[in-house]
Amino acid sequence: MSRIGRLPVEIPAGVNVEVKGTSIHVKGPKGELSHTFPPVVEIKVADGQINVERQSEEKFHRSMHGTARSVIQNMVTGVSEGFEKFLEIQGVGYRAEMKGKNLEISVGYSHPVEVEPPQGIEFEVLERNNVIRIFGYDKQAVGQIAAVIRKIRPPEPYKGKGIRYRGEYVRRKAGKAGKAI
Repeated sequence: MSRIGRLPVEIPAGVNVEVKGTSIHVKGPKGELSHTFPPVVEIKVADGQINVERQSEEKFHRSMHGTARSVIQNMVTGVSEGFEKFLEIQGVGYRAEMKGKNLEISVGYSHPVEVEPPQGIEFEVLERNNVIRIFGYDKQAVGQIAAVIRKIRPPEPYKGKGIRYRGEYVRRKAGKAGKAI
């Protein structure tokens, strides 16, 4: 039995869960999400908990069991608390600033790069324009937009300049060795 799949998902106060077959719709104070799973998993709501069960012990059924439970947990957490990611900008003259709801990033190109937030995502610039906070209720969307922003200027290994996740370790390389005469 899947260790993750057999754990129940607690439904916090203020969160409404609707299950129709293999589709689930979760609504909370931060927003609402819905997802449809393959018919190999059964979703049951009882006593303020969501339980996920599988049909058989086939490999695909076992893998979907834990995946479905994790996705449901992320949906419930997202609509009740939300998710956030932090990106750090390092480099002389590199900075980010807000232009209305959009994020404008200056990272050494001839022009600033403007990023428009998708539905349900918000940006905030902290700490002297060097830290970007991305937050929203959909975990996948928060991670995806964070990856898109990081890809604008990934950290380079020689000076470490670029956009990185908070806490990300960038392995540094030694520069070019001088020629001995």
